[in-house]
Amino acid sequence: MPWFIKTERFTAQTLTLLPEQRQTYLAAHHEWIKVLRSEGVKVSSGFLVDAEQRPGGGGLLVLQADSFEAAKRLVEQDPMIVEGLVKWDLQQWIPVCGELMA
Repeated sequence: MPWFIKTERFTAQTLTLLPEQRQTYLAAHHEWIKVLRSEGVKVSSGFLVDAEQRPGGGGLLVLQADSFEAAKRLVEQDPMIVEGLVKWDLQQWIPVCGELMA
């Protein structure tokens, strides 16, 4: 089954939210991931940090799906996307070596 990677960055508007407001949306995102995993979807999500461990580099989601369209349909259910809080991009990833090879 193919792998897909979604990259994302907060919108300028999202960056103006208070941290506790952003946390509400992030909690919904985490719950969405838990539901997907409970349904058997292979998915991992996280955020990027710099050399000093400061966040701000965006987020990364890796998942398996039957097709690009199936992956896109899943990603479009992400609460962060539903609420318009991130700019995002989805690409299929074709591993050529390592542990995640099909």
